[in-house]
Amino acid sequence: MADQRKPARKPVRPTGRSAQPEPGKAAAPRPRGGEVAAAEPEGYTSLIEPRGPVSELLAPVGGFGVTLANMFRPTVTEQYPSEKVPPKPRYHGRHQLNRYADGLEKCIGCELCAWACPADAIYVEGADNTPDNQRSPGERYGSVYQINYLRCIFCGLCIEACPTRALTMTNEYELAGPTRAGMIWEKDDLLAPLRTGMLQAPHPMVEGTTDTDYYRGEVTGATPAQVAWVAEHRPDDPTLPGGAGLDAANKPGPTAAVMAATVAAATKQGTR
Repeated sequence: MADQRKPARKPVRPTGRSAQPEPGKAAAPRPRGGEVAAAEPEGYTSLIEPRGPVSELLAPVGGFGVTLANMFRPTVTEQYPSEKVPPKPRYHGRHQLNRYADGLEKCIGCELCAWACPADAIYVEGADNTPDNQRSPGERYGSVYQINYLRCIFCGLCIEACPTRALTMTNEYELAGPTRAGMIWEKDDLLAPLRTGMLQAPHPMVEGTTDTDYYRGEVTGATPAQVAWVAEHRPDDPTLPGGAGLDAANKPGPTAAVMAATVAAATKQGTR
Protein backbone atom coordinates (compact mmCIF):
# COMPACT_ATOMS: atom_id res chain seq x y z
CA MET A 1 0.00 0.00 0.00
CA ALA A 2 1.40 3.36 -1.00
CA ASP A 3 2.34 5.84 1.68
CA GLN A 4 -0.50 8.42 1.92
CA ARG A 5 1.32 10.81 4.21
CA LYS A 6 1.89 14.34 2.95
CA PRO A 7 5.50 15.28 2.16
CA ALA A 8 7.18 17.38 4.78
CA ARG A 9 7.13 21.09 4.01
CA LYS A 10 10.38 22.94 3.73
CA PRO A 11 11.02 25.33 6.58
CA VAL A 12 10.31 28.94 5.74
CA ARG A 13 13.20 31.24 6.42
CA PRO A 14 12.05 34.13 8.63
CA THR A 15 12.44 37.69 7.42
CA GLY A 16 12.61 41.08 9.08
CA ARG A 17 13.98 41.79 12.54
CA SER A 18 13.16 38.31 13.80
CA ALA A 19 15.31 36.68 11.13
CA GLN A 20 18.25 34.80 12.61
CA PRO A 21 21.20 33.42 10.65
CA GLU A 22 21.33 29.69 10.08
CA PRO A 23 23.82 27.78 12.21
CA GLY A 24 27.26 27.79 10.67
CA LYS A 25 26.66 30.87 8.48
CA ALA A 26 27.85 34.37 9.23
CA ALA A 27 25.24 37.14 9.35
CA ALA A 28 25.58 40.08 7.00
CA PRO A 29 26.86 43.17 8.77
CA ARG A 30 24.28 45.84 9.49
CA PRO A 31 24.80 49.29 7.99
CA ARG A 32 26.48 51.73 10.31
CA GLY A 33 24.82 54.87 11.57
CA GLY A 34 24.02 57.31 8.77
CA GLU A 35 24.06 54.66 6.05
CA VAL A 36 20.77 54.11 4.21
CA ALA A 37 21.89 51.47 1.73
CA ALA A 38 24.79 49.32 0.75
CA ALA A 39 27.92 50.95 -0.57
CA GLU A 40 27.93 51.90 -4.25
CA PRO A 41 29.69 49.49 -6.59
CA GLU A 42 33.15 50.33 -7.80
CA GLY A 43 33.17 52.84 -10.63
CA TYR A 44 29.72 54.26 -9.80
CA THR A 45 29.36 58.02 -10.08
CA SER A 46 26.34 59.73 -8.53
CA LEU A 47 24.52 62.38 -10.56
CA ILE A 48 23.47 64.23 -7.41
CA GLU A 49 25.87 67.00 -6.52
CA PRO A 50 27.05 66.81 -2.93
CA ARG A 51 25.87 69.50 -0.56
CA GLY A 52 28.16 72.25 0.51
CA PRO A 53 28.76 73.27 4.12
CA VAL A 54 26.13 76.02 3.98
CA SER A 55 23.51 73.65 2.50
CA GLU A 56 24.23 71.09 5.17
CA LEU A 57 23.79 73.76 7.83
CA LEU A 58 20.46 75.03 6.44
CA ALA A 59 19.03 71.62 5.54
CA PRO A 60 17.02 71.17 8.80
CA VAL A 61 15.10 74.41 8.22
CA GLY A 62 14.77 74.05 4.43
CA GLY A 63 11.25 72.67 4.76
CA PHE A 64 10.04 76.01 6.14
CA GLY A 65 10.95 77.79 2.90
CA VAL A 66 7.39 77.71 1.52
CA THR A 67 5.99 78.91 4.83
CA LEU A 68 8.43 81.78 5.09
CA ALA A 69 7.88 82.76 1.44
CA ASN A 70 4.11 83.12 1.98
CA MET A 71 4.15 84.80 5.38
CA PHE A 72 4.55 88.30 3.95
CA ARG A 73 2.27 87.97 0.93
CA PRO A 74 -1.16 89.64 1.00
CA THR A 75 -4.11 87.44 1.92
CA VAL A 76 -6.59 86.82 -0.90
CA THR A 77 -10.16 86.30 0.32
CA GLU A 78 -13.03 85.55 -2.05
CA GLN A 79 -16.03 87.69 -1.10
CA TYR A 80 -18.62 84.96 -1.60
CA PRO A 81 -21.56 85.35 -2.17
CA SER A 82 -21.11 89.03 -2.96
CA GLU A 83 -18.54 88.18 -5.64
CA LYS A 84 -18.90 84.76 -7.22
CA VAL A 85 -15.73 83.44 -8.82
CA PRO A 86 -16.51 81.24 -11.84
CA PRO A 87 -15.34 77.63 -11.43
CA LYS A 88 -12.98 75.84 -13.76
CA PRO A 89 -14.41 74.74 -17.13
CA ARG A 90 -14.27 71.04 -16.20
CA TYR A 91 -15.79 71.48 -12.76
CA HIS A 92 -18.31 68.75 -11.86
CA GLY A 93 -21.51 70.54 -10.88
CA ARG A 94 -25.23 69.97 -11.37
CA HIS A 95 -26.30 67.49 -14.04
CA GLN A 96 -28.15 68.32 -17.25
CA LEU A 97 -30.17 66.21 -19.71
CA ASN A 98 -29.34 67.47 -23.18
CA ARG A 99 -31.39 67.77 -26.38
CA TYR A 100 -30.73 67.39 -30.09
CA ALA A 101 -30.79 70.37 -32.42
CA ASP A 102 -34.47 69.84 -33.28
CA GLY A 103 -35.52 69.62 -29.62
CA LEU A 104 -35.80 65.83 -29.14
CA GLU A 105 -34.26 64.46 -25.95
CA LYS A 106 -30.97 62.60 -26.08
CA CYS A 107 -31.81 60.25 -23.19
CA ILE A 108 -32.90 56.82 -24.42
CA GLY A 109 -33.73 55.37 -20.99
CA CYS A 110 -30.95 52.74 -21.09
CA GLU A 111 -30.26 53.13 -17.32
CA LEU A 112 -26.49 52.78 -17.79
CA CYS A 113 -25.94 55.93 -15.74
CA ALA A 114 -27.91 54.44 -12.86
CA TRP A 115 -25.88 51.23 -13.01
CA ALA A 116 -22.60 53.17 -13.09
CA CYS A 117 -23.46 55.40 -10.11
CA PRO A 118 -21.47 54.21 -7.06
CA ALA A 119 -23.77 56.06 -4.65
CA ASP A 120 -27.07 54.77 -6.12
CA ALA A 121 -28.19 58.38 -6.58
CA ILE A 122 -29.83 58.00 -10.03
CA TYR A 123 -33.17 56.37 -10.83
CA VAL A 124 -34.34 55.91 -14.42
CA GLU A 125 -37.42 54.35 -15.99
CA GLY A 126 -37.54 53.86 -19.76
CA ALA A 127 -40.64 53.86 -21.97
CA ASP A 128 -41.46 53.31 -25.65
CA ASN A 129 -41.82 56.16 -28.11
CA THR A 130 -45.08 56.27 -30.07
CA PRO A 131 -46.03 58.26 -33.20
CA ASP A 132 -47.99 60.70 -31.04
CA ASN A 133 -45.39 60.81 -28.27
CA GLN A 134 -41.94 60.82 -29.89
CA ARG A 135 -39.68 62.14 -27.15
CA SER A 136 -36.30 60.92 -28.44
CA PRO A 137 -34.91 59.36 -31.63
CA GLY A 138 -35.38 55.61 -31.90
CA GLU A 139 -37.61 53.37 -29.85
CA ARG A 140 -37.04 54.35 -26.20
CA TYR A 141 -36.85 57.44 -24.04
CA GLY A 142 -36.44 58.18 -20.34
CA SER A 143 -39.91 58.64 -18.92
CA VAL A 144 -38.70 59.00 -15.31
CA TYR A 145 -35.32 60.47 -14.41
CA GLN A 146 -34.34 61.37 -10.85
CA ILE A 147 -31.05 62.39 -9.22
CA ASN A 148 -30.83 62.45 -5.44
CA TYR A 149 -28.32 65.19 -4.61
CA LEU A 150 -28.19 64.05 -1.00
CA ARG A 151 -26.40 60.93 -2.27
CA CYS A 152 -24.57 62.22 -5.34
CA ILE A 153 -20.79 62.50 -4.89
CA PHE A 154 -20.23 64.30 -8.24
CA CYS A 155 -17.72 61.71 -9.43
CA GLY A 156 -18.76 61.92 -13.09
CA LEU A 157 -19.01 58.17 -13.69
CA CYS A 158 -22.60 58.58 -14.90
CA ILE A 159 -21.63 60.91 -17.74
CA GLU A 160 -18.86 58.53 -18.78
CA ALA A 161 -21.37 55.67 -19.04
CA CYS A 162 -23.95 57.57 -21.14
CA PRO A 163 -23.79 56.29 -24.76
CA THR A 164 -25.55 59.30 -26.32
CA ARG A 165 -24.00 62.14 -24.29
CA ALA A 166 -27.46 62.82 -22.94
CA LEU A 167 -26.17 63.44 -19.41
CA THR A 168 -23.48 66.01 -18.75
CA MET A 169 -22.43 68.10 -15.76
CA THR A 170 -22.66 71.87 -15.63
CA ASN A 171 -20.61 74.35 -13.61
CA GLU A 172 -23.49 75.12 -11.26
CA TYR A 173 -22.46 74.40 -7.68
CA GLU A 174 -25.09 76.22 -5.59
CA LEU A 175 -27.37 73.36 -4.56
CA ALA A 176 -29.42 73.89 -1.43
CA GLY A 177 -32.95 73.16 -0.34
CA PRO A 178 -35.17 73.48 2.72
CA THR A 179 -36.24 69.81 2.72
CA ARG A 180 -34.70 66.44 1.92
CA ALA A 181 -37.37 65.76 -0.69
CA GLY A 182 -36.43 69.04 -2.35
CA MET A 183 -32.95 67.70 -3.10
CA ILE A 184 -34.32 65.05 -5.48
CA TRP A 185 -34.37 66.54 -8.96
CA GLU A 186 -36.84 65.23 -11.52
CA LYS A 187 -36.58 65.11 -15.30
CA ASP A 188 -38.31 68.49 -15.73
CA ASP A 189 -35.67 70.05 -13.47
CA LEU A 190 -32.73 68.47 -15.32
CA LEU A 191 -33.72 69.04 -18.97
CA ALA A 192 -31.57 71.52 -20.85
CA PRO A 193 -33.32 74.71 -21.97
CA LEU A 194 -34.62 74.98 -25.52
CA ARG A 195 -32.48 76.96 -27.95
CA THR A 196 -33.30 78.88 -31.09
CA GLY A 197 -34.48 76.52 -33.82
CA MET A 198 -35.65 73.80 -31.43
CA LEU A 199 -39.21 72.57 -31.01
CA GLN A 200 -40.59 71.40 -27.72
CA ALA A 201 -41.03 67.61 -27.63
CA PRO A 202 -42.92 65.48 -28.46
CA HIS A 203 -42.77 65.64 -32.24
CA PRO A 204 -41.70 63.27 -35.04
CA MET A 205 -38.09 62.73 -36.02
CA VAL A 206 -36.64 64.54 -39.01
CA GLU A 207 -38.17 62.92 -42.07
CA GLY A 208 -35.98 60.34 -43.78
CA THR A 209 -33.61 59.92 -40.81
CA THR A 210 -32.88 57.20 -38.28
CA ASP A 211 -31.62 57.34 -34.73
CA THR A 212 -28.08 56.77 -36.07
CA ASP A 213 -28.28 60.05 -37.99
CA TYR A 214 -29.07 61.79 -34.72
CA TYR A 215 -26.20 60.09 -32.89
CA ARG A 216 -23.77 61.21 -35.61
CA GLY A 217 -24.88 64.84 -35.30
CA GLU A 218 -26.36 65.06 -38.79
CA VAL A 219 -29.55 66.74 -37.54
CA THR A 220 -28.97 70.49 -37.42
CA GLY A 221 -32.42 71.82 -36.56
CA ALA A 222 -36.17 71.43 -36.88
CA THR A 223 -37.69 71.04 -40.32
CA PRO A 224 -40.90 72.56 -41.78
CA ALA A 225 -42.59 69.16 -41.53
CA GLN A 226 -41.90 69.03 -37.79
CA VAL A 227 -43.15 72.60 -37.36
CA ALA A 228 -46.35 71.70 -39.20
CA TRP A 229 -46.90 68.64 -37.01
CA VAL A 230 -46.49 70.65 -33.79
CA ALA A 231 -48.76 73.40 -35.13
CA GLU A 232 -51.44 70.82 -35.88
CA HIS A 233 -51.26 68.99 -32.54
CA ARG A 234 -50.23 71.87 -30.25
CA PRO A 235 -51.12 75.19 -31.87
CA ASP A 236 -50.35 77.11 -28.68
CA ASP A 237 -46.81 75.72 -28.32
CA PRO A 238 -44.52 78.64 -27.37
CA THR A 239 -41.63 77.33 -29.52
CA LEU A 240 -43.58 77.68 -32.77
CA PRO A 241 -42.73 80.61 -35.05
CA GLY A 242 -44.75 83.53 -33.75
CA GLY A 243 -45.37 81.80 -30.42
CA ALA A 244 -44.75 83.07 -26.92
CA GLY A 245 -41.01 82.48 -27.27
CA LEU A 246 -38.27 80.52 -25.55
CA ASP A 247 -38.67 82.34 -22.25
CA ALA A 248 -42.18 80.97 -21.89
CA ALA A 249 -41.08 77.48 -22.93
CA ASN A 250 -38.05 77.28 -20.62
CA LYS A 251 -39.86 77.24 -17.31
CA PRO A 252 -37.85 75.47 -14.60
CA GLY A 253 -39.28 72.41 -12.90
CA PRO A 254 -40.86 72.78 -9.44
CA THR A 255 -37.82 71.45 -7.56
CA ALA A 256 -35.40 73.60 -9.55
CA ALA A 257 -37.58 76.68 -9.03
CA VAL A 258 -37.70 76.20 -5.25
CA MET A 259 -33.96 75.59 -5.09
CA ALA A 260 -33.23 78.67 -7.20
CA ALA A 261 -35.38 80.79 -4.89
CA THR A 262 -33.64 79.34 -1.82
CA VAL A 263 -30.19 80.04 -3.25
CA ALA A 264 -31.21 83.57 -4.29
CA ALA A 265 -32.49 84.31 -0.78
CA ALA A 266 -29.33 82.97 0.83
CA THR A 267 -27.19 84.98 -1.56
CA LYS A 268 -29.11 88.17 -0.79
CA GLN A 269 -28.81 87.55 2.94
CA GLY A 270 -25.06 86.92 2.73
CA THR A 271 -24.30 89.82 0.40
CA ARG A 272 -22.67 92.77 2.07
